[in-house]
Amino acid sequence: MARYKTLAPGELAAACARIDAGEAARADLAALTRHFLAVLEQRSPGHSVEVRVPPFGAVQVIEGAKHTRGTPPAVVETDPATWVALARGALAWSDARSAARVTASGERSDLTPHLPLV
Repeated sequence: MARYKTLAPGELAAACARIDAGEAARADLAALTRHFLAVLEQRSPGHSVEVRVPPFGAVQVIEGAKHTRGTPPAVVETDPATWVALARGALAWSDARSAARVTASGERSDLTPHLPLV
């Protein structure tokens, strides 16, 4: 079961429009972060990679060894603005990695096959 709920299409479009216009509030960034974490969780179920987007959320995704305690075998962490850009296809995974906007370690931590989410 998904930890986060996806936004209704109208809410998603409105929040994305505010992001694009540079008028997004913190609540928009939080809602979009959680929305795209929920979409990733639905499309790539599993427990082998933990995707962290502090302070708004984290999910475990991608098939493989199940993680239950301690540090997961693979961790991806980024800030909310980068996560939303990656999820929307406005930023490529390789560009985010080379610009050090994402940290990723462990097996299966390359999210290229799972992005974008729109």
